[in-house]
Amino acid sequence: MELWDAYDKDEVKLDFDLVRGEHIPDNVYHLVCETVVRHRDGDFLLMQRALDKEGWPGCWEVGAGGSALKGETPQQCARRELQEECGIEAGELKQIYHTHRPEGHAIHYGYLCITDCPKDSVTLQEGETIAYKWISKGELLKFLSSGDCIEPQKKRLKSFMEKLNREA
Repeated sequence: MELWDAYDKDEVKLDFDLVRGEHIPDNVYHLVCETVVRHRDGDFLLMQRALDKEGWPGCWEVGAGGSALKGETPQQCARRELQEECGIEAGELKQIYHTHRPEGHAIHYGYLCITDCPKDSVTLQEGETIAYKWISKGELLKFLSSGDCIEPQKKRLKSFMEKLNREA
């Protein structure tokens, strides 16, 4: 049983827990964190979701992410998810977005991790990810503009994408 902290819309922790898979009351949120991974050479990491994963099975997504466990801060969650899903130890994490998604009862935090790990050292988490690939900035911009990108992630990464477009 996976427990999450419950928050109100102002991100004040409430005095009860949420259980993954159970109903979340109206106006109650949980933390969700994702990390965009950029290699020092400029390439970005895409991960393919497991085929039996609830929500967008088999789709490719940018980096790694998931729900914060009870007691975790957003950065702790981002680091754990990155390690579990990719085998990457995050150094510095730079926050690139923070948004609320009421329809998903989620408060999203997005981070950027720049790594120099060997590209072939990425590991897959059984039940979560089935493949990975490194793509160039140009390929990432095309992916984020395509119908292949998971729509909610595309929206969350919109300002990050615009900043990437402005980079030389």
